[in-house]
Amino acid sequence: MRDQALFDKIDLHLIRVLHTVLTERSVSRAAIRLGMYQPAVSAALKRLRELAGDPLLVRSGPGMVPTDAGLRMIEPSASILRAAEVLFTDARGFEPQTTRNTFRVAASDYLDPLFLPQLVSQIKAQAPLCHIEIQPLSADSDYHAHLAQGDVDVVIGNWAQPSDDLHMGRLFGDDVVCLVSKGHPAVRRGWDQQAWLEAEHIAPTPTHPGAKGVIDEHLESLGLRRNITARCPHFGLIPGMVAASLLVLTTGRQYCERYSEDHGGRLPVKILECPIEFPKLVYYQLWHERTHASNSAKWLRERVKSVASALRKE
Repeated sequence: MRDQALFDKIDLHLIRVLHTVLTERSVSRAAIRLGMYQPAVSAALKRLRELAGDPLLVRSGPGMVPTDAGLRMIEPSASILRAAEVLFTDARGFEPQTTRNTFRVAASDYLDPLFLPQLVSQIKAQAPLCHIEIQPLSADSDYHAHLAQGDVDVVIGNWAQPSDDLHMGRLFGDDVVCLVSKGHPAVRRGWDQQAWLEAEHIAPTPTHPGAKGVIDEHLESLGLRRNITARCPHFGLIPGMVAASLLVLTTGRQYCERYSEDHGGRLPVKILECPIEFPKLVYYQLWHERTHASNSAKWLRERVKSVASALRKE
């Protein structure tokens, strides 16, 4: 009877506040994300603490961290929120023109600089009332946990070995080439393996501590190591850095062609073949079993697939 009485005091809004406060680790940030006033979030947190018999969120230095009990509530609360969304959306049948779903996509801009803009454009054209959240694949992001907890619907990127307990859809494969400035010595002289390895390279900041990325993983398998002298977490800024320096960017041909003047781009850069043979970069979208059967999530994955296919044909 006591459990039933406790359950009767919990509504979906309270669960949403719980999950947001625990993941944001801040009442003020949670209030912004929820579109609520901070005192209202504080009042809800007080109620949640009383119901749980636990502080849930405590101060640690300048910030706040969840208690052990709070940490254990993050995934169940995310599951409840996603289940409620699927329960009512999919029960009615998914209608893009009327849906007010929030679609959450985690991706880097290394796939193609046109990809995310065109994906957002297509989603909003077909589902004008929906909300879209684009999240980065950053050094502190755990995409597997975000998918499992419902913070992200789909993750887009390239991995040598994607997690085998996630669903995976192949988008396309691409050849590995090098992007250099038009004034780079290799444009005139060419280069061999040793010259390429010794050149100054720029690479993206690893998506998590210790990660090497597919280029450096392959080099390591060959017993080789390139001279990385610059890293940048914003892949879209790297071509501009290459154009103004002697740095070398090694990545997919499709990405490089978007910037090269020879292919209609606006930067004074050239695409050179790499003197080391690399396997193709393969780009995927990954999703969790949690959303595998959801009609709205299936629709989102089809939009991702169609945009990737269209860009590949250009």
